Amino acid sequence: MTKLNLTEEITDLYAPSARYVDIVDVPVFNFIMIDGQLEEGSKPATSESFQDALNALNGISFTLKFISKLDRKNPIDYNTMPLEGLWHPPENSDFKDRSGWNWTLMMMQPAHITAEIFENAVSNLRKKRGGISALKLARFESFHEGLAIQIMHVSSPGLVPMSIERMKDFAQNKGYELRGLYHEIYISDPRHKNPEKERTILRYPIKK
Repeated sequence: MTKLNLTEEITDLYAPSARYVDIVDVPVFNFIMIDGQLEEGSKPATSESFQDALNALNGISFTLKFISKLDRKNPIDYNTMPLEGLWHPPENSDFKDRSGWNWTLMMMQPAHITAEIFENAVSNLRKKRGGISALKLARFESFHEGLAIQIMHVSSPGLVPMSIERMKDFAQNKGYELRGLYHEIYISDPRHKNPEKERTILRYPIKK
């Protein structure tokens, strides 16, 4: 059986420094995606829709891993990837309060996972765990982020705005502009009981 380790293959993208901002060029990857909105007065750790989407993504990802390992012709085992979130902040928004923000939660999939395999996984999961309402919202899609800046944020979500300002200053000093959607990669579970120890990759696409 072939064994993949996706995070080791793309270390530069999923293990950035916490001390300085990196410039990376993110290639095309396939993801399972679910769109939603953070309820008024909610945070990711307390939002019902966010948690439902996270459960659906985890369920589908582990089902795909199981299907891949049991393939008779070419069994492949691999580590599932962390949760990621594309956020749609309103203009001049306060990152400390994301109430009403739209999000796209997603999990990267290895190249051998196809849309057909994804559909089979969702169908199987619905039969076993039909109570996860977000399953019907899941889709399989390619995403090309391209040139971006990123840093590892090791602290509570409340201090993210400080890291965002640091990234903006870096981009300006290097002659870049921010573009596209603000991106978080949750190396730690966003429901972490000790938020001051959370590890989250903060990423922003850039252009000259």
